[in-house]
Amino acid sequence: MVSGKNKPTVTVLGAGSWGTALALLLARNGHAVRLWGHDAAQLARLEQERQNSVYLPGVAFPANLHACESLADAAKSCAHFLIAVPSHAFRATLKNLKPYLPAKAILAWATKGLEPGSGKLLSRVAQEELRGKWALAVVSGPTFAREVALNMPTAMTAASDNVQVAEAVAAWLRNERVRVYTSGDVAGVQLGGAIKNVMAIAAGISDGLGFGANARAALITRGLAELTRLGVAMGGQKETFMGLAGAGDLILTCTDNASRNRRVGLALGQGRLLPEILADLGQEAEGVATARELYQLAGNLNVDMPITEQVYRVLYEKLSPQDAVEALLRREPRAENP
Repeated sequence: MVSGKNKPTVTVLGAGSWGTALALLLARNGHAVRLWGHDAAQLARLEQERQNSVYLPGVAFPANLHACESLADAAKSCAHFLIAVPSHAFRATLKNLKPYLPAKAILAWATKGLEPGSGKLLSRVAQEELRGKWALAVVSGPTFAREVALNMPTAMTAASDNVQVAEAVAAWLRNERVRVYTSGDVAGVQLGGAIKNVMAIAAGISDGLGFGANARAALITRGLAELTRLGVAMGGQKETFMGLAGAGDLILTCTDNASRNRRVGLALGQGRLLPEILADLGQEAEGVATARELYQLAGNLNVDMPITEQVYRVLYEKLSPQDAVEALLRREPRAENP
């Protein structure tokens, strides 16, 4: 563990697998870390058991990581915050946290998704709620929680409109096993992390139907084209989508069964029903809600997103996965357009 001398206290909001993994990483880096979540009873168990036995069993908490039942206690005398709650809870978390933020706080989030119901980037939600009073950043990239928790090699990106803020957040997370790049493309980094979840559902459906590696590779490649088209239309930089927060995260979530979104697609392709799949999953699959928002955004912006459209129809219009694939294959021939 890195020495804690001159390391700021960091409060992590969200005690699921991802928030816990980030708290473990920060603690190993020498920060005093407070972990908070909405379920006080769960936080009490985490503190007593000194591990998250539900989501990351067997990974012990370092002595400098403590779970806090009270948000007031978690935020007390702290100026550095990292949010890892599901996208549907993001705005409410900001509202609850705002009274405790000191004047010079840095607030970063590692949530990957759009606000359900509005389709807004989480940076816009943060601007609406916080009115530009605090420094903001987003963390994204190809990161499975358990691998981060186990201190396995990982790379990610910290993005902010302020280069010093991006570097500060990167420094919280960076160590000899974790390489953290910085970016000024806040929109692009968020969009890469959101859109790839929908493509992972598509890749899972394809594999669940038994279509093999050729089809998976085609979906990933054309999924990257869709991601880039919408991402640029919404203000992201094309180069970002070829990096960790775009292609990197897309490849990870489309090809490994640790991806919850891919597992949703696999089960759909095998003929299971969505409510049953989500109940068995027991955690958030952000791509399910994001598919609805992307479908609406693509229509509003007149961006061609055929894979997203078919995933939306499977999830929300009860189209069969087989019919969705056939709809993609029946599209008019055209020149490849990245």
